[in-house]
Amino acid sequence: MEESSHASEEQTSNLDPLKKDTNFIDVPKEGMAGEGTNQEEDSLPVTGTPRKTGLHIFIMNIRHVFKLDDLGSETLRIAFPAALALAADPLASLVDTAFIGRLGSVEIAAVGVSIAIFNQVAKVCIYPLVSVTTSFVAEEDAIISKCIEEEKCEDLEKASPVDDQMNQLPSCSDSKKTGCEASYLANECRNVSIYGCKRKYIPSVSSALIVGGILGILQMIFLIFAAKLVLSIMGVKSGSPMLKPALRYLTLRSLGAPAVLLSLAMQGVFRGFKDTRTPLYATVAGDVTNIILDPILIFVFRMGVSGAAIAHIISQYLITLILLCRLVQQIDVVPPSIKALKFSRFLRCGFLLLARVIAVTFCVTLATSLAAHHGPTIMAGFQISVQLWLATSLLADGLAVAGQAILASAFAKKDYHKVVTATARVLQLSIVLGIGLTVLLGVGMQFGSGIFTKDVDVIKIIHKGIPFVAGTQAINSLAFVFDGVNFGASDYTFAAYSMVAVAVVSVPCLIYLSSHLGFIGIWIALTVYMTLRTTASIWRMGAARGPWAFLQR
Repeated sequence: MEESSHASEEQTSNLDPLKKDTNFIDVPKEGMAGEGTNQEEDSLPVTGTPRKTGLHIFIMNIRHVFKLDDLGSETLRIAFPAALALAADPLASLVDTAFIGRLGSVEIAAVGVSIAIFNQVAKVCIYPLVSVTTSFVAEEDAIISKCIEEEKCEDLEKASPVDDQMNQLPSCSDSKKTGCEASYLANECRNVSIYGCKRKYIPSVSSALIVGGILGILQMIFLIFAAKLVLSIMGVKSGSPMLKPALRYLTLRSLGAPAVLLSLAMQGVFRGFKDTRTPLYATVAGDVTNIILDPILIFVFRMGVSGAAIAHIISQYLITLILLCRLVQQIDVVPPSIKALKFSRFLRCGFLLLARVIAVTFCVTLATSLAAHHGPTIMAGFQISVQLWLATSLLADGLAVAGQAILASAFAKKDYHKVVTATARVLQLSIVLGIGLTVLLGVGMQFGSGIFTKDVDVIKIIHKGIPFVAGTQAINSLAFVFDGVNFGASDYTFAAYSMVAVAVVSVPCLIYLSSHLGFIGIWIALTVYMTLRTTASIWRMGAARGPWAFLQR
């Protein structure tokens, strides 16, 4: 009996080695119970036998991947509206593509190049801002919510040790080295008591709006005055039949840049609040307006590609107006001082992600440029294929948004149990989503290509890309969700450096394969690019480095 008791105690000790290291991680019982899952089934892998990698997360509780427990419900509540909102704009672009395709292959090719340029510049400007805004707002909102719960907003200086720990959010290794850690909130809770917790002041909200507005104006000025030069760089030379419609569309579309960047910045804010329904409603309202105006302006008023651009501008300003009206009802957006804006933190993290987004979008933009060099027919086929590729893949960004918001809040609260279980859930769901999209696109593109164009030669080009557009969906979905996971963990340094390394390999592949294999070569290179992008994130988590180092404990 004594030997049995001793063995039982030894086994219990081996099952929980982290008890010896409570300074690093001590998961509170209430944090675990809050998940609404079975504690024996969903116990932390990090509290079991010590591991050397984090690859076990991919199969952790995999039989519960569709379970609607507290975590599943929270993920669905955030991811589903976010996915619809993110897919709405590409789908509206597909409708644009379908209408413009009726004008001819030259027009659709010209608009394809212009959209690629606009998206490239917009993403370079806004993607870093949106990414850090979501994480920062989620972290700051977690702190203020904690402050409200404990009724100690009036004097954070005299807060308990638990509050002091919450005031300084945890910073993950690489992010700390660059000063890209979470914020310290000193007096930002003051408006909570004034407005009865209805209107809070959150520094990142004001910073995001100001930076987004400035960047939008700068983008508009740049594209208006440099449109012809940029089109020439993209392969649309002065003698090309695509030049006139491309120049007209890009110049007009540029007028909507301030609205685009402001609306995306506000979407990042709402995502940080785990509110993805408001952006969905606003985006749907704007895109429906766009779809209604497209045929009226393009065909009834015979404005051609100019009508498509004007319809898009009107829709973007409508989205911005709806989001802004909703935001000012919830948040005090006027900062008490310039210092409260915390621009330095945005700049530090933003520049890291700026390098990353340039690398990410440059590969796709280069692919578009290479397709344009092969003529209007190839470019038209590529434009339709890449729009489908991105529109469906971006559905995974809904999961990425959910993962980012949940992880940022969980890291802020030091709830590592939720960090691991949420990461496992969104990664597994991304793989399932990718497989579903592969089947959907494989069948849809084979029989539905005629929706976008009646040109037989263009349809043949589209069919050649089906194995790549459909076959890469699982890889794409995993890559997009990993982005949200990395941002939620504030692993900005790795996200930037790894993507630059991926681009260094992918760009020569694009140039070489395009010159030797044409349209097929471009898609082979894009497949290599997405595979490398996914592999880098798998290695990071598998090696349990940076913010995932606790998985080895």
